[in-house]
Formats: sequence, C-alpha cells, structure tokens
Amino acid sequence: MARRFEDKVVVITGAGGGIGRAAAVRFASEGARVVLVDVSASALGESLTAVEQAGGQALAVEADVTQAPAVEGYVQRARERFGGIDCFFNNAGILGAVSPLVDYPEETFDRVMAINVKSVWLGLRAVAPVMIARGGGAIVNTASIAGLRGTPNLVAYTASKHAVIGLTRTASLEFSRHGIRVNAVCPSPVETAMARLLEDGFGPKDPLAARERLTATIPMRRYAKPEEVAALVAFLCSADASYINGAIYTVDGGAMA
Repeated sequence: MARRFEDKVVVITGAGGGIGRAAAVRFASEGARVVLVDVSASALGESLTAVEQAGGQALAVEADVTQAPAVEGYVQRARERFGGIDCFFNNAGILGAVSPLVDYPEETFDRVMAINVKSVWLGLRAVAPVMIARGGGAIVNTASIAGLRGTPNLVAYTASKHAVIGLTRTASLEFSRHGIRVNAVCPSPVETAMARLLEDGFGPKDPLAARERLTATIPMRRYAKPEEVAALVAFLCSADASYINGAIYTVDGGAMA
C-alpha cells in the first residue's frame, strides 16, 4: 500500500467506532501517526490495538467531544506528542432515537445536536489554528446521505447531518486561504453498531426485515463496509485530492443516484 501519510499526524474523533477504527488502521498502514479520540475507553483500547497491529504509532485520548476544554485537550495532546496536526477526521456521531418528529424526546434531540454538530464545530475551531501554524492541512467531516434529503423518523440525525454539510462548506471557504481543505463524506448505512441501532429502530420486532428494506433502497443491495468509507477519507486527506475543497462526497452504493 502507498505510504501517502509518511510522518503525517492524523487526528480522528469517534475513533472507537467502526468507521473511525477503519480509518485509523488505513492511515496507520499508509505511514501516519494517529491520535485516536473517543469517549469510550474500552473502544479506544480496541482501536489502539488495531493500529499497533497494522504497524502504526498511535496516541489514545479519552474525551467528551461536546466539551470545549476536552476538544482543546486532545488537540494539545496531539501537539505535545507528535508536534502538530496535518489531517483531521471529524467523525464523532450518534444516531439518536428513531421516532416521529412530534414524539421525539427533547433531551435526545439536544444530545444528537451536541455530538453531531457542536463537536464538529468545536473540532474545526480548535484544529484550524494548529494547521495554519503548520502551513495547511486537510479536514474531512462525517455527514450522511441523511444530510442530503429528508428521512422520516430520524429528525435529529437528519437535521444534524444537514448542519455538518453547512459547516463543511463554510469552513472550506474560510480556511482555504490558509492552505486547509475541508470536505465531507456522506455514507449510506455502514456495517457498524449504528446500523444495528437503525434496524432495531425501524423494525423492533423484525430487525432482519428492516435491514432488507434498507438495503432495497441501495442499488448495490448492501451496506457500505467501514473500510470503503475509510478509503475515501484517506483519499480526501491525501495529496491526490489537492484541488478538492468544499466537496460533499457520497459513498452509498448509488443510493443518491
């Protein structure tokens, strides 16, 4: 595999989840030093092991990405350990409830917005000055195909991913003069724990039937693999994507075609 990230420093939030872990392994296998950020210590440990097994160097930071001091903390840890940040995969996110809009719990709505939107903004705000001091960098935010259309019974998740796209476009316009590119990836359902929650939400009595209904909306008739999303993220962070900025990439098996 190409070593596109030799001596580069990559920070990944949501690094304990399926996409985050796959991205960490992908970056490490291409030579990066990886800073893994997640709220779950056990999930972080598993991702750290996966990176080390791939031959990579990694630092695990347990942090609540909805809190500014914690976000500033993981950025500072990256600077202290590796000297700076070259790439940032702003990936933390949750599904929230599967519920009609009029019945959606307010506290769940607030939590989804805090993790899926506020944490993205806090990350952009904290990482950008470090990248500017380093002469530039690349940022990828995780949105969703739910951010490109309406989705019944997923009001908070859908709204949050629309917001991530807005943050991405705005940041790309503000940061480009500093040599920082900002893009977003929009996956369809991915073979992760979140997909199980989605199936349980849409088919509590028959998750398998819910899975069949969901995959029927995808021309390729399957979910994405975490590694397929990670490959796109790595491309967007690499020099191969040097003129791509403010772009919103789907990785969805043709679902949005």
